[in-house]
Formats: sequence, structure tokens, C-alpha cells
Amino acid sequence: MKIILITPAAKLAKNGNRTTAIRWARILRELGHQVRVDVKWDGRPADMMVAIHAWRSAQSALQFRECYPKRPLIVLLAGTDIYRFQKSHPEKTYQCMEVADGLACLHELVHRSIPAEFAWKLHVVHQSAPPLTMPRKPSIRHFDICVVGHLREEKDPLRTALAVRNMPRGSKIRVIHLGKAHSADWADKAKKEMVRNPRYHWLGEVPGWRVRREFAKTQLMVLSSIAEGGANVISEAVAADVPIIASKIDGVTGLLGESYDGYYPVEDTHALRALLVRAEVDPTFLGKLGQQCAAKHSLFTLERERAEWRVLLDAVL
Repeated sequence: MKIILITPAAKLAKNGNRTTAIRWARILRELGHQVRVDVKWDGRPADMMVAIHAWRSAQSALQFRECYPKRPLIVLLAGTDIYRFQKSHPEKTYQCMEVADGLACLHELVHRSIPAEFAWKLHVVHQSAPPLTMPRKPSIRHFDICVVGHLREEKDPLRTALAVRNMPRGSKIRVIHLGKAHSADWADKAKKEMVRNPRYHWLGEVPGWRVRREFAKTQLMVLSSIAEGGANVISEAVAADVPIIASKIDGVTGLLGESYDGYYPVEDTHALRALLVRAEVDPTFLGKLGQQCAAKHSLFTLERERAEWRVLLDAVL
């Protein structure tokens, strides 16, 4: 089939939507299809459309459905679709969900957050990530904590920095934050935090190889988001054997499971600080987090993602 894959993320973007689009295009080509990736449908004929993001790609999806009422249309529900736009822009978001033949999602608990009338269309596609090509050698001089995420409201990006402001004397904790500031205000906040907080280091947007290098030397990763559609960085950390501490939200528990030991309540700085201190001083606890993450390896392999795409294609075809 000729497939048009629509993503709102521009060609050179380094965000999750673009990463997902590139990987899915490769998988669909491996399954024997011709795939073209664009930010907006230009009307050229296609046998099927895959639209990443219900609200942001709604115009393309709705135009495709109008032109081709019987051709398959798959829409990925991004985190902002699930937790923001179905509330702030319900008409267009729900219209896109309604015309789709299948709704892709990235974790097991999305059904809790969308109207029941659309839940039957859901298909979970776990995002894959490759293992590290270098051995992991966590720093001895520092207890490095990696934060990988752009600076915007949904990410609660400075929570980890706030949590390490008043560490016990003798703590070696250092926070390395990789991610682009989505506004000048967020950049200013990060810079001011570095001046106030010597444990916090914001490096800005970096290429993927730099993230993997950080994974090779970090002790653990923190994901502090208020909402997530299924963060690819969870897949990347698990594949890299990096233990995770995360806010307890559906987008994380839908991947790591309800019984994972590394959760803290959303926006709870004190609870996060306690977990970080425990991880530094209690090797058994840190090791258990690593073991629990390792048990999830099979969720995030390329083979599984490819198999889940086969199931989704069979369903809509």
C-alpha cells in the first residue's frame, strides 16, 4: 500500500512526535508498504493515512476521510490529545477520533481517559528503543540523575531541580537535564535555577547520541511529567538498563505497571527528594528499580512494535 504518514513535527524536530514518525515509517516499509512522511496532507492519492496527533493533524485526517470514505485511517492519540485537547478543543479532537478506523495509543491505560464509545478502536503500540552500544559505567565522582524532556508545562521540567536544592551534606547527587526550552520564559527559569542550584545542569536540546551517552553514565533517570501519552524516553531508559523514578501518572503506570516501586505523587517535591536520597544511599533499592525495569525489556523491542503494527493493520484492513 501507499501510506501517507502525517506528523505535526517538522522534519528537523527532535521531539517525540517526529521520533515516532520516523520509526513508524521504517516499520511500515519493512512490512512492505510505501510510506511518505509529511506535516500536512497535500491531497496526493494514498491507500491509507496514519495521522500522528488527533487534534494537530485533524485537518489532514478529516480531508483524507472526505476524499476517501472507505480507505483506512489510523490516528495516534498523543498525550496532549488525551489530557488537554479533548477538553480544550473537544469538537475537532472527537471528530478526528470518530472518523478513524483505528486509534493507536502508546500505553495500556488510555481507555480510562477517552469516551467509552471510542475505546473499542484502541490498539496499543509500544514504542521500541535499541539497547546501548556502549557499556554502562555510572560516574563514581557524582551520583548523576538524568532528566530527558523539553521544558514545557506538561513536563513539570524543574521538579527534579527543586527536589535536589537541599540535599543532605555529603550527597553526590547531580542533575543533568537534556531538553529544549519551549519558550524564553522556560529558558530563563532554567538558567536562574542553575545560578541558584549548583546541583542542576541544563544542557539544552541535544542529539540522540548525546542522550545515549548520558544514559551510559547516569545512575538513574527521572520523568516528572504531569501527563504523558506514553513517553518514548521510558522505552529508551528501559532498553539502556537505566533505573527510573517517575511521577505516578497513567502514561507511566501503563508502561511500567502499578506495582513499580519508583513512583512519587505528581508535583510532590518532598516525595521525589525522599526517593532520590534513598536511591543514592540504598543500593538495594536502586538495584530493585533496575530489576523491575529489566523485567519490562520485552515490551520495548522492535520485534514487538512491528508485531503490534501487524495487528493494527489487520484490524483496519
